[in-house]
Amino acid sequence: MKAVLLAGGLGTRLREETEFRPKPMVEVGGRPILWHIMKGLAQQGITEFVVATGYKSDVIKDYFLNYAVRNHDFTVRLGRASSLELHNEHDEAAWTVTVAYTGESTMTGGRVLRAARYLNDEPFLVAYGDGLADIDVSALVASHESAGRLATVSTVQPTSRFGIMDLDEDGLVREFREKPKVDGWINIGFFVMEPAVLGYLDEDCVLEQEPLARLAAERQLHAFRHEGFWQPMDTYRDSKALNDLWDSGHAPWRSW
Repeated sequence: MKAVLLAGGLGTRLREETEFRPKPMVEVGGRPILWHIMKGLAQQGITEFVVATGYKSDVIKDYFLNYAVRNHDFTVRLGRASSLELHNEHDEAAWTVTVAYTGESTMTGGRVLRAARYLNDEPFLVAYGDGLADIDVSALVASHESAGRLATVSTVQPTSRFGIMDLDEDGLVREFREKPKVDGWINIGFFVMEPAVLGYLDEDCVLEQEPLARLAAERQLHAFRHEGFWQPMDTYRDSKALNDLWDSGHAPWRSW
């Protein structure tokens, strides 16, 4: 199974980090968050990636073009017939990465459709390039296959950013609940899609709007309930929280 990674957005709410690089290249523990997502998927058997880029695409292209040199010791001979010898081998040698420029301002559905030329005629995974989770890919795929629908979306019950007070009818405080889970479930990406889903997309569509709404209306959208860790990186506060988890040595998404 191949994975399409959506890595083309502007990241305007993380302007401190994204003025000079796309949000998926903002680092957690010295590596781009995009790398962490790929590393987690690779640990579970997905090693073929299509990175759908847009804003500052060259940063992502340069990262992967120079990946071997960044991650190997090497010897270079600097004469007229210069040569490069790489030593040892990095752990990502089995990865196949296609970097596909999908437009500067293309929406998420359009990015998936434009990246589709690099997919096979088989189910594929779609993930956002700016969120980390300890998702069980085998369980996700098994849930998708069991449901027999065209698409499966991973979902969580988010935790409130604030503590909650429960009040009685007289206005007395019954109890405090520190950042409880809120009602309802939200989309965290990590979709599994059948090739037929591409027929629901056009180059200007937002995946999370008309395409998913239509799939749901036709009872073709299944939900995989993820009970574990998930954290997007939307703001500087999120970025710091992820880096703090990494630095603590207890990053829940780290499976390597």
